[in-house]
Amino acid sequence: MEGSLEGGGLSGPDGPQTNGETTQTWKEMQSRVQETLEVLSPQELRKFRAILQKMDEEPRDCYDLRGRRNAFLMCVKKNRPGSDQDVGLMKQWLTQCQFEYTSCIDPDKKELLEKLTSFRDGLNEIKDEISCCLVTLMSHGEKGSLKIRDDERVSLEEIFEMFNNKNCPALKEKPKIFIIQACRGERRDSGVETDDEPMDLDDISEKKRLPTFSDYFIIYPTQADHVALRHPRTGSVMIEAMTEIFQQHGNKWHIVDFFTKVNNKVVHTEFFLREEPIKVSLVMESTLTRFVYF
Repeated sequence: MEGSLEGGGLSGPDGPQTNGETTQTWKEMQSRVQETLEVLSPQELRKFRAILQKMDEEPRDCYDLRGRRNAFLMCVKKNRPGSDQDVGLMKQWLTQCQFEYTSCIDPDKKELLEKLTSFRDGLNEIKDEISCCLVTLMSHGEKGSLKIRDDERVSLEEIFEMFNNKNCPALKEKPKIFIIQACRGERRDSGVETDDEPMDLDDISEKKRLPTFSDYFIIYPTQADHVALRHPRTGSVMIEAMTEIFQQHGNKWHIVDFFTKVNNKVVHTEFFLREEPIKVSLVMESTLTRFVYF
């Protein structure tokens, strides 16, 4: 289940898309850069070139995301008011982050697993071109699983395993990001009052080996065993906060820092579930080995 917010708080045939907005965003950025360069003096231009050259020479411990970025977007809309807004905001965010995405709306268990398998197999086929994978799953949920159409359950671990280094070799040493918008149980946190204002390794083999699970980043909308929050008009608390933080800061933050700022906003916002105060905190799980900048 998901908590549905009251009033201003909480109350009780898509395929891959390469929206033209990505190209438009790139053109707009080029235009802004050109406008800036035109007002610089020759001396300032020389300094600017020197800065860029130094930045290019300095090693950055980041994943190389110059290749294709592919995303899978699943949403259960049935009995989840506000989910239309979530889908719209996520599509907007994915486009801004230059992802091609595949949509999967109101699937049953068989359809979801088939589409995820097809998506994963597609990544393996374009192995050398793919640089990043992002999977967004929005539905009802409980501990360790999603509840989708007809109350069927799908294990999150089963989904995570589909993209590990054994089953998806195309994503070895590449970031695999999962955004989960679903309850993880039925517990509710009413919060507590504070005095603050509200708000040496042995090389035994020359052949490189990796853990089966590596380079994962998973974000949950709430703590284990707790409900997640979704407003029937404005959508899920986490998705809305993601959008607001991205509008303020764009993609200049490493993904962990980005979601840390999102969590700060969520933690210091007051919510009410059936007129009772309720607090949530996002949870991040990471086996990333480098920084992720979109």
